Amino acid sequence: MFEAAADLKIEFAELERKLSDPAIHADPAASRKVGRRYALLTPIVKNLDAHAQLSADLAASRELAGEDASFAVEAESIAAELAVVEEKLTRLLAPRDPNDSADALIEIKSGEGGEESALFAGDLFHMYAKYAETRGWKIEVLDAQETDLGGYKSITAAVKATGVPDPESAPYGVLKFEGGVHRVQRVPVTESQGRVHTSAAGVLVMPEVEATEVGINDDDLRIDVFRSSGPGGQGVNTTDSAVRITHLPTGIVVSCQNERSQLQNKESAMRMLRSRLVARAEEEAESAASAARKSQVRTVDRSERIRTYNYPENRIADHRIGFKAYNLDQVLAGDLSALIEALQAADLAERLGSASA
Repeated sequence: MFEAAADLKIEFAELERKLSDPAIHADPAASRKVGRRYALLTPIVKNLDAHAQLSADLAASRELAGEDASFAVEAESIAAELAVVEEKLTRLLAPRDPNDSADALIEIKSGEGGEESALFAGDLFHMYAKYAETRGWKIEVLDAQETDLGGYKSITAAVKATGVPDPESAPYGVLKFEGGVHRVQRVPVTESQGRVHTSAAGVLVMPEVEATEVGINDDDLRIDVFRSSGPGGQGVNTTDSAVRITHLPTGIVVSCQNERSQLQNKESAMRMLRSRLVARAEEEAESAASAARKSQVRTVDRSERIRTYNYPENRIADHRIGFKAYNLDQVLAGDLSALIEALQAADLAERLGSASA
């Protein structure tokens, strides 16, 4: 596997050449694309070089060990270092979703449970927003439909990294495991008799893609404008600034009403449409790269849950990997690290298993 990765070093050198050319920085989209690929290959190339050097040193030490016993001790030390590098390379070279290094769009919709579900959707959004803050990411709300009690029927936000992160710390590569149905068990604020209710909210995570990466024919779009509305249908705008875009070939519909400018709402809606089209195309191709996304449940049905948030027991449980912890309050405050790491470890094991099959 490591020898076959030699072609990556050639590609890496070409990327370095492109990044040193001032012309590429005149095109922000192209610059970001090259920068992300460079960030992905940097640790691979670094460890490939280390592997080659350690392999040569180990061979030399073993050859000299017959004449000088001290080289046998040195060989053992080098072999241990080489094993660590090989483990890193195995992880880095495992097949991965090419979108892992992208920023993300995250959409949260209320489901069963009425107002309580909408409040829970708001809790999930705030959880992700706080987690993003700990990672140094920026949250940009693209569209939100609030309810009278401050919950969300639906909210879509962009999660953006600063700089060019490696795939294991980029928003989409980290948050893609959050896609699916989340179930909550608690006493709703609307419950007068203190009974525990169960409701659910759906989460969809998509990679954010550049406009140049997705070709969309204007003739394939139906664009409707309407008046923005607030909680309970209350009008919040006296102009038709809200935008709904229907992609006719796929039937995908996106809408945005957060901005006062119709143009800004259209731009945000197009960002959402591009991400949905990429997700749809990868699902239809049933490629290995979309395996994680294919598991995301689009319908908000309690029977198709990926995670349960149990307030009375302060318990959180992820049903895909058998993860369970009793620090729900901390998780909702943005401490998702242990859960995310467990999901990433399970994903890595699956990718390594697929590569060796």
